[in-house]
Amino acid sequence: MKNVIFKKALFSLLLLLSFIGFSQNLPLSKDAKISVLTCGLGNETYSYFGHTAIRVADPENNIDVVYNYGAFDFRTPNFVAKFAKGDLQYFVILHSFPEFIEEYNNEKRSVFEQELPIPQDAKQRLFDNLNTTLASEDRFYTYKFIDKNCTSMVVDIINKSLNGTVITKKGATDITYRSILFPYFNGHFYDQLGTSIIFGTKVDQLGTKIFLPFELKNSLEKTTYQNKALVAKTNTLLRFEKETPGSWWNNVYTYLFILAFVVLAHNKIVDKIYLLILSFIGTFFVFMGFYSFHHELAMNYNVLLFSPLLLVLLLFSVIKNKRWTYRFAVLHLLFLVVYAIFLINKAHFLIVLPMIITSGFVLVRVAIRNKKRIPIII
Repeated sequence: MKNVIFKKALFSLLLLLSFIGFSQNLPLSKDAKISVLTCGLGNETYSYFGHTAIRVADPENNIDVVYNYGAFDFRTPNFVAKFAKGDLQYFVILHSFPEFIEEYNNEKRSVFEQELPIPQDAKQRLFDNLNTTLASEDRFYTYKFIDKNCTSMVVDIINKSLNGTVITKKGATDITYRSILFPYFNGHFYDQLGTSIIFGTKVDQLGTKIFLPFELKNSLEKTTYQNKALVAKTNTLLRFEKETPGSWWNNVYTYLFILAFVVLAHNKIVDKIYLLILSFIGTFFVFMGFYSFHHELAMNYNVLLFSPLLLVLLLFSVIKNKRWTYRFAVLHLLFLVVYAIFLINKAHFLIVLPMIITSGFVLVRVAIRNKKRIPIII
């Protein structure tokens, strides 16, 4: 498998080097076609949302290549830390079209093509801008989940080449980014839960920017340029129905089973372990909010549920300080009430609700166990 990956990478590198030298100042023929490719959803985390690329085909110049803005290098030192921090460098890379389409055929992911019937001078500008980017340091960019990704970069370079903000989002601008993202995780329950609770207030803003491949596809179909449709029609190059693999554990049932066990066990140790897990998650959220450059992770109100202060509650419980254990239990019950009210109109309310209820049961039990009893004098 490693040899196959190496050979593909080597082929892409050789293609890139040869194409850069060949394409500098190359005039496209009148038969040249430029199109946007939208690739279907996959079952790997990086492919949940699909993909966007640009195809340039010019039979007279023997060109049929795809510009891909979604490349990254797993061999980057401290890859995971850089990705988490938000300073991982993505870059544009070149593929031959047959190589590109073969990859998606092997992955059984659909590919749709939208040709841009723009004037010849605009095609040439776009082709030149793509090659200039490819041959310069501008080919690298710092990935941002909403603001700078494979789709937004395609939108930016096309708009630049058309000398204006031609492509803008059409439709679904009155719902939040969180609401737009939520359905993409269907069939991957714990990914859906994890992204629901790690994202902060930024994803609760109205989704006015194009940041997902199928948003761009749908917007292109409704966009005009020089009083003509920017896309004549959408062609299907590959068609596959997305298949989500079944999992005995990655589903809502294991989630509800675990939470039900915590509620029904009515055990001090189980309660403490549950609260400890929540506090560790909350501490991680706070750390990521300060550490990461991803704006989506900042201002995370989900810490009202996953509160780092639960560690203080547990500390008071360990040292048997009933008064302060009780007070922190009541404080976190208030946090839960505020959190539930704030969350009620959010896309992830229902998926988090069982955890809110479980936390309520656990905190009430902790409060009852530690409430100071007033002696009755007869």
